[in-house]
Amino acid sequence: MIGRDDAWLAWQRTTDEHVARVISGECDYDTMRRERTRAFFADLGECLDDAEVDRREQYRLDAMEQSWRVFEDTLPCLDWLRATGIKVAAVTNASGPHQRAKIAAVGLSEFFDEVVIAGELGVAKPDPAIFRTACLDLGVDLAETVHVGDRLDLDAIGARDAGMHGVWLNRTGESGPAPSGVSTISSLAELPELIVCELSGGVC
Repeated sequence: MIGRDDAWLAWQRTTDEHVARVISGECDYDTMRRERTRAFFADLGECLDDAEVDRREQYRLDAMEQSWRVFEDTLPCLDWLRATGIKVAAVTNASGPHQRAKIAAVGLSEFFDEVVIAGELGVAKPDPAIFRTACLDLGVDLAETVHVGDRLDLDAIGARDAGMHGVWLNRTGESGPAPSGVSTISSLAELPELIVCELSGGVC
């Protein structure tokens, strides 16, 4: 039997593989979702027919939409960013309709000056092009921009390699030091102080 953590890692790997097909134009998002579900359960030893794939994928979508919540540290951080006058972009590898619907559903649309979506751009994190596009859209310099994400590889390291300040939001307390050039926070409550330090040249 596969554990919950292992299943989540397997889902993430399968998602990364299948999202890459959407970004490359090989298939559309709806096709990708069905094929991803089929591949995930095949790795677990289940061979699903089309009807069962559709049923499980719809169940997943319904459960996911019902579970959307904003972390308690999110709104205070976004309020601070807005009050400070810092421009904010959402950079995501999710599909355009899905991500825009999620942002709107949780009431965060007003906080983002730009939304940069891999499926619309044709490149995905950690490709430097998606980070550079976000900066161009915002009219800001890469070296003066902080990118925060919960994926060390796609977000923090990807942003660092693109020339930004990469910040890993490590909510799970995953062990191990962050790579050189990457900052780590466990909560968005820590972000304002970090941004002040980063944008002042590391002097707090």
